[in-house]
Amino acid sequence: MRIWKWDLQVTDLQTVNVPIGAKLLTVQTQNSLPRLWALCNEQAPRRTLRIAMYGTGNPVDSYPGTYIATFQVGDLVFHVFEVIGP
Repeated sequence: MRIWKWDLQVTDLQTVNVPIGAKLLTVQTQNSLPRLWALCNEQAPRRTLRIAMYGTGNPVDSYPGTYIATFQVGDLVFHVFEVIGP
């Protein structure tokens, strides 16, 4: 097991390839860029993780998914969810 990180974009919806069974730990900024950290079995096959990001005050889907974390970039605050289902 190892903790891995992925760079994220500040965008509404994106995908990241993570090992199956990865435990999502947090999203925070590092060097002013959002990053996702997860505890991973590096030998596991990969799956596509869909991530939705909502800025504070913006509309949110009725079922945004599973909450991961909240992070700030300057004065802006974003809330990150794993999108479950179609």
